[in-house]
Amino acid sequence: MHFSFATANNIRFGTGMLAQAVSEAAQLGRRALLVTGRNPDRAHDFGLRLEKAGIETLRFSISGEPEIEQVAAGAVLARQAQCDLVIGFGGGSALDGAKAIAALAVNPGPVETYLEVIGQGQPLQHAPLPCIAIPTTAGTGSEVTRNAVIKSTRHKVKVSLRSPRMLPTWALVDPELTLSLPRGITAATGCDALTQLLEAFVSTKANPITDALCREGLARAGPALPRAAAQGNDLAARTDMALASLFSGLALANAGLGAVHGIAGPLGGMIEGPHGALCARLLPHVIEANIKALSSNKQPRHCALARYAQAARLLTGSPRASMVDGVGWLHQLIRQLDIPGLHHWGLSVEAVPDLVARAQRASSMKTNPAPLTDNEVTEIVLKAM
Repeated sequence: MHFSFATANNIRFGTGMLAQAVSEAAQLGRRALLVTGRNPDRAHDFGLRLEKAGIETLRFSISGEPEIEQVAAGAVLARQAQCDLVIGFGGGSALDGAKAIAALAVNPGPVETYLEVIGQGQPLQHAPLPCIAIPTTAGTGSEVTRNAVIKSTRHKVKVSLRSPRMLPTWALVDPELTLSLPRGITAATGCDALTQLLEAFVSTKANPITDALCREGLARAGPALPRAAAQGNDLAARTDMALASLFSGLALANAGLGAVHGIAGPLGGMIEGPHGALCARLLPHVIEANIKALSSNKQPRHCALARYAQAARLLTGSPRASMVDGVGWLHQLIRQLDIPGLHHWGLSVEAVPDLVARAQRASSMKTNPAPLTDNEVTEIVLKAM
């Protein structure tokens, strides 16, 4: 057995943990670029606390998913202002933007130099600026991943800037920051975490450490996600989802993902829809296709089949739940959370062949437990419409 495991230099988790962020930041730098999401007001008080502690703070907002032009502009700002620290405060987009800016601020050349798929994919020449990641949603686990997902509007695709050096210096997770999330965002981001846990659990690169993280995360997310969506002020449910999200990030960074993200990645570049919602609509159909593919290939002892059954028991809380029960539970969850089909976000039947071709080139397809044909991927997408 051979495997490796890497994560952020330090992880701090707990309610009220945000209070420690200022002192941690002061240890890393004196001039910070504070990267926020579409609502920078959420970080207003935190920015004032940084300045009160003597940390000069520049603010940079990323509205929506980070695009090539945005992260390039952020890197220029950080470089010109001689920032020695980058802080991401927000959802996955803000954290990904912060990690990308921290890397690009000290590495020469255009963004495409380091991007996968549409770029040269060259390794970073220099270590990024120190980066503190503070999530305000429970879904992406970006605070402990080694990549940043960036959108290219020109290519209509989302790709990764990836390097082991991009793991944040500090990951600071405070569940209280998620209490104000509206139901729709809670549902979509929570489904992203759930998908990441399931895909990492059956990934061809899974290892004993990621297995343990996924089991714990699934056991918490199963009951917590519906509760957090229904009662946003349920701190216990919010805490469980913050943990599930953190564990999903730790797992995916080391085990990879699967066909759901293989499809959802390029899909997010073609239509405007919450990433977690797109994953949710694809997830049960991908699992059904994987089960069918593994069974038809006469691999009844394939470990992924046993893991799907185990995941079903963790999610449902029933010791007798089967793979079929797990898929049924996911369908019911999607209905309960009112997550619409892919057509709602603008995907047309005519665009499906292009999506399938793009999905088959995605890196996440390489760690899916079963190779899927173009026809199988097409069927998944059409069912998710």
